[in-house]
Amino acid sequence: MQTTHIEHIGIAVKDLKEAISFYEDVLGLKCYNIEEVEDQKVRTAFFMVGQTKVELLESTSPDGPVAKFIEKRGEGIHHIAFAVKGIEEALEHARKKGVQTIDQQPRKGAEGLDIAFLHPRSTLGVLTELCEDKSK
Repeated sequence: MQTTHIEHIGIAVKDLKEAISFYEDVLGLKCYNIEEVEDQKVRTAFFMVGQTKVELLESTSPDGPVAKFIEKRGEGIHHIAFAVKGIEEALEHARKKGVQTIDQQPRKGAEGLDIAFLHPRSTLGVLTELCEDKSK
C-alpha cells in the first residue's frame, strides 16, 4: 500500500452551523466547502490546516451512520483518512493482511474522492478511510 499523507480527519457533530462557527471564530480557520453526500446521509464542511483537512460531519438522517455514531459515542473524532495511490490495490492489500473492510469496492465520497473504509475492529479501534483523488 502506498500511503502518501493524512487526507483528512473526520469529526462528527450534531450541528454543522454551530461547529463551523467554532472552527472559524475560535480557531481562525476558514470553511472552504460544504457538501452533502446523499448516499452516506451526511453533510460535510471542510477546513484546511496546513496540508491536512478537517472534515466536519453532520447527519442528514436520524438513521445515518454519523447519527448512530453520535448516539453511541457523542460528538468527536469519527475517522482518519489516508490518501493512497491505487485505492483498489490498497483495499485488496488490506484484505490480504487480514483487515476487515467495510467497503468491498471504492465508492464516491465528498470532494469527488474515491473512498473505502476499513473496520475499526481491524484497525486498533479507529475507523480508517482510504482516499484517492483520481483527478490528479
